[in-house]
Amino acid sequence: MHVIETDKLTKRFGNFTAVDRISFRVESGEIFGFLGANGAGKTTAMRMLCGLSVPTSGKATVAGYDVYKKSEQIKKHIGYMSQKFSLYGDLKVWENIRLFGGIYGLSSKQLVDKTDELLHTLHLENERDTLVDSLPLGWKQKLAFSVAIIHEPTIVFLDEPTGGVDPVTRRQFWELIYDASARGITVFVTTHYMDEAEYCNRVSIMVDGRIEALDKPSVLKEVYHAENMNEVFQSLARKATRGE
Repeated sequence: MHVIETDKLTKRFGNFTAVDRISFRVESGEIFGFLGANGAGKTTAMRMLCGLSVPTSGKATVAGYDVYKKSEQIKKHIGYMSQKFSLYGDLKVWENIRLFGGIYGLSSKQLVDKTDELLHTLHLENERDTLVDSLPLGWKQKLAFSVAIIHEPTIVFLDEPTGGVDPVTRRQFWELIYDASARGITVFVTTHYMDEAEYCNRVSIMVDGRIEALDKPSVLKEVYHAENMNEVFQSLARKATRGE
């Protein structure tokens, strides 16, 4: 089943084409890496898929809903996590869980059960009443991810979720991603860490608004005669003619 499907999806701002006729499909439960240098068009494309920006032309469906006509339905079936903002630092851990669970439409009983479940799963029982701003960054990111999928969405969009996090915590974060994927949640992730690209089922690499490569990491490394995904990325990124 294709949970994301685009056909020549395009976004222009005046004479500038930020996203240039991209076409791809993402399967249910897949971990899909969406890579590209700064200015490549990743964030603009993701905003269209999340129902936050109307495309200029082309077609796209997310969770079966048309991005032009059903953007509000899309928002109900996705989760979203950004490196820049995901939690309220002046609220306690349990308050953040309840707040976002309520936003996503969970019932009072579900909120109670999910709060206890997440605190246990993340080993945060002793931090229940801790203000989020007081947590280490790695704990914040794991909590933010868990809150983003508290309603078991069809798809979760992760926009550079592990930026600034140490390697051990990044690996632990990816265990949460694997668990979500195993439950059937599709994970659409952007990252600047090329070792994380290796963890994805498939990877696309954008250059100047276009998708220049899309396949399994193993296939891309073979095609570009590369030892790792960083070499693949560098080979393609050198083609870029525009900056951020």
